[in-house]
Amino acid sequence: MSEASQEFTASLGDGAELRPLVPAHAEETTVHMDRGREFIGRYVAIADVCADVEGTRGFLETYAAKAAADAGRIWGIWLDGTLVGGVLFRTMDFRMQTAEAGCWLEPAATGRGLVTRAVAAIVDWAVEERGIHRVDWWAAVSNTASLAVAQRLGMTREGVLREVYLHRGERYDMEVWSVLAPEWRAARGA
Repeated sequence: MSEASQEFTASLGDGAELRPLVPAHAEETTVHMDRGREFIGRYVAIADVCADVEGTRGFLETYAAKAAADAGRIWGIWLDGTLVGGVLFRTMDFRMQTAEAGCWLEPAATGRGLVTRAVAAIVDWAVEERGIHRVDWWAAVSNTASLAVAQRLGMTREGVLREVYLHRGERYDMEVWSVLAPEWRAARGA
């Protein structure tokens, strides 16, 4: 794996950039979570895991280990120099050429297309640079913002997994969406 693939960054336009989120960002990430904890935590466990700097550092160390093992990645979204959200590949399986993408964003940064642009950037990287064939996207059926991202990215809704996700004591039905590399390339070329 090349050094460039480990350190993938991207400009998202409008003063936003995508950069690897690493353990050194633990304090900044915790402050970011504090600004949007309840909003982010409605559907995403990261808000609870990153409840303090120690928990955040542990979470980011887990992703650093995943990156080192080429089994996952995490990036922060910075807007005008402030961390406001992130995207990740929760899993990456190069034998099967699959990855599962995810995201979160604090409320002040919503409505700007940041997540859609960030996910598009990491899917491009995964497909074109890393040879991933299929990218999955899971979202709670009530998480309309996340479902809209999947639609905007041209993903295909494959079905619903009933009560598969336990979060804050509640079981959620999750929609599964995906995009295949040939579909992604065709849509990007159009």
